[in-house]
Formats: sequence, structure tokens, C-alpha cells
Amino acid sequence: MVRITRVTTKTGDDGTTALGSGARVSKDDPRIAAYGTVDELNAVLGLARLKLGPPLDPMLARIQNELFDLGADLCVPEEAETRGTPLRIVEAQVEALERDLEALNGELSPLASFVLPGGSEAAALLHLARTVARRAEREMVALARTARLNPVALRYVNRLSDFLFVAARFANSGVGGDTLWVPGASR
Repeated sequence: MVRITRVTTKTGDDGTTALGSGARVSKDDPRIAAYGTVDELNAVLGLARLKLGPPLDPMLARIQNELFDLGADLCVPEEAETRGTPLRIVEAQVEALERDLEALNGELSPLASFVLPGGSEAAALLHLARTVARRAEREMVALARTARLNPVALRYVNRLSDFLFVAARFANSGVGGDTLWVPGASR
């Protein structure tokens, strides 16, 4: 269990921060960027949840906890020697996302066009969360070029952005549906 006794440690005043392994790295390290973006995604989901009820809110509550798991996974390098077993994203978390995605998508009509982000306030926030998830994924892929990453964590964040797209469509389904892209409409 995590126990936080103080927030201000002053150890980062030199522009470094500690990884879960204890190693110190620059605050602009690609690993820090990746889990910082996961943290940003979690904050956007917190906003979206203010506008949602069942069935999306409980799904997002679980996902917010899983995003802390993902941050924990990313902050302890795969090759690091640690006391105990580091927390890692597991296949069951990916499978839960897939089940939720399929359940929501099963209630939606097929798309005939790309969807413009927006519609209801809840859907707009979910679309914003989707774009932050895609950025987190890009940062994780970039990190994976120089460091070993949990491959399940990469699958999780990829599936999460798919889930958020479907969740945004689901949020719009009760309020008039999606706003569809009309190619060349402004010509």
C-alpha cells in the first residue's frame, strides 16, 4: 500500500525525479513524459465522469484505477532490480476493456463517415481523452525504442483509445447521435 506523508520533498528542485526503482532521471526523460501523459489522461477522464452516469461512469472509474497501474508499470523499468514484484498491466485488464468496448459498440449503429469530436459535453471530453490516450501511446512507442516496456501495457493503451472512441459515440447516442464529417463541406 502507498503511504504519502508529505508532498513537497524538494528532491526535484534540480530538474530530476525518482523512478519507482529509485533511479533518478531528468524530468524531461521519455519515461516521465509517457507516464505524465497517462496522468493527464486520467485527469481528463475525471472531468468526463462528472457528466456521465451508468454504464460509462463505473467503466471509467475502473479505468482510472488501471491508469494508476499503468503509471506504476511505466515508472519501474522492466530491467530494474526492485524489492518485491513491480505492478504491471496484465492481459485481464486488456480483456476487460475489450468486453466493455464490444458491449457499448453493440448498441451503436455502424458508421458511414468519420466522426467529428463533439456532440454532447461528455462525448467531447471522451474524445479529448482519446487524443490524450493516443499521445500516451505514441510516447510509449518512442520509449520502447530505447527501453524494454511491458508489451501488455502497449496493448492496453491502444485498446483504451478505441474504447474511448466508442464511449464517446455511446455518450452521444442518447442526445442526437454523432456529428459526422462531411468531406469538402466548406468548399
